[in-house]
Amino acid sequence: MRHIEVWADVVCAWAYIGKRRLAQALEGWDGEPVEVVWRPFRIDPMAPTQAEPMEEVLRDPVVDAALQGCAPGMTPAENRVRVSEIAAAEGLGSRWGAAWRASSHDAHRLIALAYQEGGSALQDAVLEGVLRAHFVEQRDISLKETLQEIAAAAGFSEGGRLLGEGGAEEYVRETLLRGKAIGVTTSPTLVIGGEALAGAHAPEVIAQFVARAVAEPRRELPTEVERLRLAQALLDKGDPLGCLTLLGKLMAEHPEERSVRLLAARAHYHSAQLSRARSGLETLVAEIPDDAYARLMLGRVLERQGKGEEAAPHLRIAAAMNPEYGKAG
Repeated sequence: MRHIEVWADVVCAWAYIGKRRLAQALEGWDGEPVEVVWRPFRIDPMAPTQAEPMEEVLRDPVVDAALQGCAPGMTPAENRVRVSEIAAAEGLGSRWGAAWRASSHDAHRLIALAYQEGGSALQDAVLEGVLRAHFVEQRDISLKETLQEIAAAAGFSEGGRLLGEGGAEEYVRETLLRGKAIGVTTSPTLVIGGEALAGAHAPEVIAQFVARAVAEPRRELPTEVERLRLAQALLDKGDPLGCLTLLGKLMAEHPEERSVRLLAARAHYHSAQLSRARSGLETLVAEIPDDAYARLMLGRVLERQGKGEEAAPHLRIAAAMNPEYGKAG
């Protein structure tokens, strides 16, 4: 069975519209069996823990200016009317619009828990409840009580308890990093294997994408290899702390794996944890003295620590083994 991963934020109107359009696109699907799995994305990661009335938020000129970019050529008010009309056309109700600027973190945790405990059908029911509560019923979905009621109504009686116990906290934080690593920047974004479709497109466009992506050969990697690649991607995107977060499990389970240790040392270097970077690199160089890259990194760490004399031999040896490293200077 192929997974259609939908990376979306429950406070994004287009996520709700996209959910309806995806369902329409999959009506009558007769290809390889597929399962829709919703993954977390945050369009407003700075939303406060205690929700704010949206009416007050929208009066802020800074917010108003930021929203101009959502629909060039329209005022934010005109865009809200446009989206509400599109939502109504999708059958989401004429009474439309969030009343609260609410953090979606706990809602994402509940949605993830629903999938872990009951699969895609239960996840879909909980997700629908969260979206409806936010956009149609104008409830505060950052409140634990609201989420407990949504879970119970969806047939997920254990949801409130699991949420209170911290369930899916690590999963959501890691999955947000995974989304960043694979290049998700828009809510919603559909991902099948290595193919992605960003935005809430028309059902026929989604159906064509699914058919094309499902037809592509599977490219499944071992879990450890995929995690290492995602961590590398985060470092390449300038997020060394995110890289270290994903590496945490690998460092615990494979403490002797050289590729993991070298990537961790690089992430420590780029996050200014120089003592940790130096310690890791010194061990790596001691184990394999002719590792030119480890030598180069150790030399750079020592330079940043103000230890130029100690750095020089490592940099010379690295350049001798790989002349390109001498040009990096």
